[in-house]
Amino acid sequence: MRTTKGLRGMAAAVLVLAPVTLAGAQTGKGGQQNMAAVRSHVKTWPKASREAAEYMMKKYGPPAERTPTILVWGRTGPWKRTVVYNYEVQHLFPGPHTDVMQQWVNYRVPPDKFDDLASYDGSVVVNRTNGEISARCDLEAANFLALNLANEIVTGARTSEDARKKYGEQIMLFKAGKPAPYTAGLRFTPPTRGTADPDRPLME
Repeated sequence: MRTTKGLRGMAAAVLVLAPVTLAGAQTGKGGQQNMAAVRSHVKTWPKASREAAEYMMKKYGPPAERTPTILVWGRTGPWKRTVVYNYEVQHLFPGPHTDVMQQWVNYRVPPDKFDDLASYDGSVVVNRTNGEISARCDLEAANFLALNLANEIVTGARTSEDARKKYGEQIMLFKAGKPAPYTAGLRFTPPTRGTADPDRPLME
């Protein structure tokens, strides 16, 4: 069912995971988990979640925190944080898969671009107040791709429909083992600060 333009933008703005320090979270010595313990922890998780966790550990090391439902990495590579979930969310764009890994960067999206991002990819999520944007998919490469195209929508380089077509082209190249530069890393540099938007008061 189609929502109104304003509600779509609102949904994109509020569907977020708050910055993590989690009640009941387990942290290891030096703020990191033992990799063997993490592998044991996720052994009953869905396959896509286990694969995402293993990928992250091999590339960035063990997570900083874990709970019964998530693994959390802090700043790794270009990411402000990464969360791997123990549950899958079905996503049919650009083809059927499940979303299990969400990755954030600092980014300010003008309010008039929220609807464009919502119509582009429902797994790209903006938190206006925190000044963050995230992508949730099953692969880091797909999250790079999603955010690179989101940036081009925000900067006016592409329409949301053009971005959807480009996404499909790039992911097909990636899956075929061919060069797909939008999946190789972020093509923009996220700001380190100054992206938060506390809005303005209605009452003094």
